[in-house]
Amino acid sequence: MLRKFLNQFTLFNLMVIALMAALGIAVKSVIVPLVQLLTGPLYIPGGVVAGGVYMMFLVLAASLTRMRGAATLCGLVQGIMVLIIGIAGSHGVLSILSYTLTGLAVDLLLLILRHKGCCALCCFLGGMAANLTGTLVVNAAFFSLPPVPLVLSLAAGALSGGLGGLLAWSITKQLRKFGVVKT
Repeated sequence: MLRKFLNQFTLFNLMVIALMAALGIAVKSVIVPLVQLLTGPLYIPGGVVAGGVYMMFLVLAASLTRMRGAATLCGLVQGIMVLIIGIAGSHGVLSILSYTLTGLAVDLLLLILRHKGCCALCCFLGGMAANLTGTLVVNAAFFSLPPVPLVLSLAAGALSGGLGGLLAWSITKQLRKFGVVKT
């Protein structure tokens, strides 16, 4: 079954997914500490606001490949990378679950909308779904924020994720315009 799932992707698609996974992890390790300087005093986890930037890569994986399951596969690869590399802020084995669920949220949303990362709206909503999922999973597993900070975190996460999705759409549009990725 796994082989059948992976066989639907071309080698180029798998390379794009791997690249998006690696870029997402690299960007996360740089941007989260910077954002935490601003969000710490508000009791909002830095990953919630920064999530829009690094969740963008899940949306990019889906949008650039236009393949069902690309964001989930990208999230799974990210979770495995974080676990193996041991990046600071890793949540151990739960990293695989939290990263995969964010990708799954993107894929499920695109499936429900019957889109494939093909327009600004579905990318916006995909980024929002990924970041909200990540916020909820990490809060449930680690933070257990009180209601007011949780609502603030979810609102910030929704906005940040949506803006990250729009950035992903903008990047996809430019890459298609220059023929780097085929339509």
